[in-house]
Amino acid sequence: MSTSVYAQLLYLVCGALLLSSVLMLWRRQLSALIVLLTLQGVLLAAMATLLGTRDDGVELYAIAAVVLVLKGGVLPAVLRRALADGGAARETQPLVNVPASLLAAALLTLLAYAVSRPLVELDPTATTQAVPVGIAMVLLGFFMLTTRRRALSQVVGFLLLDNGIAATAFLVTAGVPVIVELAVSMDLLLVVLILQVLTARLRSTFGDTDIDDLRQLRD
Repeated sequence: MSTSVYAQLLYLVCGALLLSSVLMLWRRQLSALIVLLTLQGVLLAAMATLLGTRDDGVELYAIAAVVLVLKGGVLPAVLRRALADGGAARETQPLVNVPASLLAAALLTLLAYAVSRPLVELDPTATTQAVPVGIAMVLLGFFMLTTRRRALSQVVGFLLLDNGIAATAFLVTAGVPVIVELAVSMDLLLVVLILQVLTARLRSTFGDTDIDDLRQLRD
């Protein structure tokens, strides 16, 4: 694969990752958030495959397969099950409204590019020039995690943050060992499984999964 084709494909994948992250802040339908999270899992697998093609690394192909199965298949499936058990299908009242969230997304993306500029200038290759996208995803995931009220929305924000960390690791280090990615993904799966149980319990006991409403409960 030529350098120019590699760069174009990498920028396409990174652009789609950033766009899907912004769309997560725009959409309130929980099912749509899970679809976007599934898309990110596929895009991360595509990124690892591209890096493997460039470096001719078999380990990166294995990482791509692990990411595709866990982040693109298993985790979204568990989230869909949690959504079905939880009952609430929409984030009704986030702490920050949609226009303000989109403005914050633009500012956080600019901050990511500003923060990563010294790193890009050290080695201005196609891979390092895409690093700001991973950092932006981390910031957007943290923003979503802290501004959504539904438990499932907060978990999606946490997984977005984790996807940003994974993207940054791929771009900076040309991938991480398979065993490390597998361990992290299994930890995430455990967290989501626990969420599914808690969401079902909250729904059956209190009739809602809004975190702010639950804080108002008293003995």
